[in-house]
Amino acid sequence: MVIRMDVLKKVPVREQDAKVRASNFEEVCLGYNKEEAMEEAGRCINCKNAQCVKGCPVAINIPGFIEKVKEGDIEAAYQVISEASALPAVCGRVCPQESQCEGKCIRGIKGEPVSIGKLERFVADWAREKGIKPVGAEKKNGKKVAVIGSGPAGLTCAGDLAKMGYEVTIFEALHEPGGVLVYGIPEFRLPKEDVVAKEIENVKSLGVEIETNVVVGKSVTIDELLEEEGFDAVFIGSGAGLPKFMGIPGEQANGVFSANEYLTRSNLMKAFQEESPTPIMRGKKVAVVGGGNVAMDAARTALRLGAEVHIVYRRSEEELPARVEEVHHAKEEGIIFDLLTNPVEILADENGWVCGMKCVRMELGEPDESGRRRPVVMPDSEFTIEADTVIMSLGTSPNPLISATTNGLETNKWKCIVADEEFGKTTKEGVYAGGDAVTGAATVILAMGAGKAGAKGIDEYLKNK
Repeated sequence: MVIRMDVLKKVPVREQDAKVRASNFEEVCLGYNKEEAMEEAGRCINCKNAQCVKGCPVAINIPGFIEKVKEGDIEAAYQVISEASALPAVCGRVCPQESQCEGKCIRGIKGEPVSIGKLERFVADWAREKGIKPVGAEKKNGKKVAVIGSGPAGLTCAGDLAKMGYEVTIFEALHEPGGVLVYGIPEFRLPKEDVVAKEIENVKSLGVEIETNVVVGKSVTIDELLEEEGFDAVFIGSGAGLPKFMGIPGEQANGVFSANEYLTRSNLMKAFQEESPTPIMRGKKVAVVGGGNVAMDAARTALRLGAEVHIVYRRSEEELPARVEEVHHAKEEGIIFDLLTNPVEILADENGWVCGMKCVRMELGEPDESGRRRPVVMPDSEFTIEADTVIMSLGTSPNPLISATTNGLETNKWKCIVADEEFGKTTKEGVYAGGDAVTGAATVILAMGAGKAGAKGIDEYLKNK
């Protein structure tokens, strides 16, 4: 058997030069054009038992849409994707395909897997430019569902329910819809006006209404939505926006941020712009504590604001939880990685401003409960990193406001809402939940998968009620 060498590797994707993009907020990856997309689609062998679909949390018919791309019928490819996904342009940009669909691609056994994410992005972008919308329900069924939160879980649940014929209203606490898609992920990875806003418009085109500046638990409670506002069911997709800190000395110093605050100010409030009415602090030497995608986002944002940036992470590069692509881009742009390093104190000057961070060197010991080797402090290894800004990126937990104001809604010890994995059913009748509000901070695509599960659960509940 002769294997063609030209099908072993992905069609390369064009990107901004690292030196150029390190000083702007324009999108790093430029994506495929139609010819490149069709060439890459030609690498798919259209497996009968497609493992890639099993690796997709929202179960997109991946061979089906790629076959349409191969044929050059991009509109049909979009309709195949939109049957399963409400946010294809988002997923094509931020999903960890390498550990999901592409990680299971049979083509990847010999050579590189098909570039599924980049193909999905191309199809979604093409459809947006042509003004093509997803297909909605022919008629409404008269049932009303409230969705709390307009992030990936809420938008997905709302879109799926609208396609089933439900009247859906999303309640969003902030002044703009999109959740983590607008406040958490930087412009250079996920453009807001050209991508996120247009994806939200597609969801609204299905008949979904979105009300902003509604803080559920303050403006209205879940009990009131069900008992007074006429909603038949509620889905909670409020995310996890409560930041975690280390609890080390000096964390109250001026110049210490949570990654959540830092990115929200930059992404949602556009504080990175020179003319911003609420400008963000532009540190000269910034230390970002953590190794996930959010840490990479914060570090790469600080870099674009003119700083020398260090990523401080207590394990090795092999254990970094961030996507390989994000780590690669961060290194290309000049971010310094201080691995096997753990902060023990943040230092401040006489005026209370950060002036450095005291750290210790680590080495990896035996695996802990997560399966990763536990970091152990090396003796006599203390040293100081010079810094005027410290950004803590240690994860987030759900805000307890909703659970505290809802009768019969059970939470666990981490303040996450208790819900079954298959359908998102909570301990309160008619209330379903999914995404970070249930699992704690996770990925966009996992939240979308939970939104789909919640929509199925609500549909079954209301049909059998």
